[in-house]
Formats: sequence, structure tokens, C-alpha cells
Amino acid sequence: MSGSSARSASSASSTFRRSRAAVASALAFTAAAVGLWTGLGGASSAASAAAGVPAPDHVVVVVFENHAYSQVIGSSSAPYINSLQTGGAGLGQSYAETHPSQPNYFALFSGSTQGITDDSCYTPGFSSAANLASELIAAGRTWASYNETLPSQGSTTCSSGNYARKHNPWFGFSNVPTSSAKTFAQFPADYSTLPDVSFVVPNLCSDMHDCSVSTGDTWLKNNLSAYATWAKTHNSLLVVTFDEDNRLSGNRIATVLYGQPVTAGSSSSTTYNHYDLLRTLEDSQGLTTHAGNAASADDITGIWAS
Repeated sequence: MSGSSARSASSASSTFRRSRAAVASALAFTAAAVGLWTGLGGASSAASAAAGVPAPDHVVVVVFENHAYSQVIGSSSAPYINSLQTGGAGLGQSYAETHPSQPNYFALFSGSTQGITDDSCYTPGFSSAANLASELIAAGRTWASYNETLPSQGSTTCSSGNYARKHNPWFGFSNVPTSSAKTFAQFPADYSTLPDVSFVVPNLCSDMHDCSVSTGDTWLKNNLSAYATWAKTHNSLLVVTFDEDNRLSGNRIATVLYGQPVTAGSSSSTTYNHYDLLRTLEDSQGLTTHAGNAASADDITGIWAS
């Protein structure tokens, strides 16, 4: 479900917003050139997010598997995810793009399914299309993925135990260094050393694919609740979303955002999809390029703290 009909009425305001963002980016670049930002330090502080979108210092995106919105939000099996929504923001009309899993990961990461239609093993580096990581790298920003049960950093193996590469689209792109794909054991204890943007991909049990919602919810709490707490006071963001639903709910999925840039207890009933989330991630980093369908997507709005 693309959500395009729900967004058509806002196309004019979206165009105006992006025009303002372009002007703001140009002014920010000029200011940096004449030294007005001297002393702010680092790429993160110098980033200029698009108008209406915050500029978090760090963003961590966690992707779970194959459950519909109603199986997660309001469910007693997912107390931690629901607590994140209560203390952060929930998107009530968030949708995946297609079925099965793998093309959704490519859509979220690169604005296109890249011709992928199933979960079979692709050839590593088969595409040179723009994607979130390549855009970040080109802009001098930092990126990494943290992949649970990945045999070793940069391994392009298709599967190993509970690890499945079908949930890791970055390996499909020749313009993304394989070394940026790390094991989850490499997720830093010092969160200030995290990349500007990172994805966390639990393994087939932890992501609710082979195991229960409760298992995934507990995994999230045990492994990322400390980051979530830290993000609340360090201008950082946690995004929890799903690749697709259970094929029974029109591909409506849970997407929750949490951290200092988010208004606690807020929500949005606007229809969003993977391309809109990608667009929002790009714009939060002050990127001037947008991958694939993210170029015509909308930023997530109405949930950000002023």
C-alpha cells in the first residue's frame, strides 16, 4: 500500500516545505563557509536538517518482522514497545510496501525494491543505486549496520544459524562498504560513538520471525532500552518498525519513534510508508539527495518536539 492517495492533498505544502529546506541548506552552507559555525565541532553538529524535521545526533533504526499493527500496539505481548509509544510517538497508519520480507528491506534502505521480488539470496553488490548509506557516506557522515548473529563483520554469507542476509539489504550495494556491516556484539556501549545513522537487525528469533512477539519485545528491552533512555537526554532517536505485516491486515505495521526530538505521547494518523521513513531519515541528516521513491515521499511530521 503506497499511501499516495492520502498524501495527494498535501503535495503542495510538501513542495513548499522542501523548497524552504533547500534554501535553509544553502544558507547553512554559506554560514559554514564564512566560519560562523566555528566551534560547534563535528559533522553531526554541522548538519542542517530539512525544515520541520529534527537533526538528531544519532539515529538507531530497529526492524522487526512479519506482524501487523494490531499484533503489537495494544498487545500485552509487547509491553516494552508500547511503553516506547507512550513515552514517544506512534504512527497509526504506517504501511509496508509489498510481500515478502526482502523487497521491503530494500525499499526502506534505498527507496526501491531494486527488482527483488522474493526472499532468495541475491548476489552481493549487484546494485550501485543510491541508498541511505551511500548518501550518508557521500555527505561525509557516518553509517553502520549491527546484525545479530552475523558470522563476522562484513560477512556476505546468505544464512548461518538464525542469521539471514535477506534482512540486510546493504550487502546488495557496491557503494556500501561491507565492513560497515558489523555484528551486534560490536554495538558500542558508549552511545556517543555510534554512527550518525545505524540500523539494528535482530536475528530470525529475536525479530519475531520465528519466535513470538513477546520474545522480540523482551530482546528489544534487554538490548536497546539503555540506548533509548540515553537518547531522551542526548538529542538522539530510536525508531522501531516492521518490514511487513502478517499478510492479513493490508500491510499495516507498527512504527514507533522515541527520544529527545520526539514529543512524548504524540501520534500521527497520516498515512506513511517505508519511503516516507527513508525520506525523513535522509532529511534529518541534512542530505540534499534522496534515494529512489524517497524523492517524492513526505517527511514524517506532527510528532516532533519544538
